[in-house]
Amino acid sequence: MYQLKQEQWVNAPLKEVWEFFSDPENLLRITPAKMKMRIVEKPSSTMFPGMILRYKVSPILGIPLNWTSEISAVNKEDYFVDEMLTGPFKMWHHLHRFEAKDGGTLISDELHYRLPLEALSRWAHPWLVQKQLKEMFAHREKVIQEIF
Repeated sequence: MYQLKQEQWVNAPLKEVWEFFSDPENLLRITPAKMKMRIVEKPSSTMFPGMILRYKVSPILGIPLNWTSEISAVNKEDYFVDEMLTGPFKMWHHLHRFEAKDGGTLISDELHYRLPLEALSRWAHPWLVQKQLKEMFAHREKVIQEIF
């Protein structure tokens, strides 16, 4: 299993940051355009435990893939978890945490994931998957800083 952790402080109140991240539409704003992400089935309201999100995304070589996630846990203005049900990973568990800190908000991400065909895909992880995830999170960090 692989993991990726990232923290980012923004100069905005916790309530404002939480409202932004609890709206699934905003994922499109912070995802790199080259991934061509779009929502296939729009959620009916703000985030809640059990919410299903369906996306189409082209993460590698422009090949479109279906991605279905479930919001498996929510504690308002504290954290939420999204877990991939179907998509390009064997497993995807993404914990998003939010904490009021130093007059702003600390955003923490902890991602745990597995690749399909683990024995065969191990070689692709460092130069393809990990590289792309780091680029995606770097892009996200830049956009979030611009928004807040």
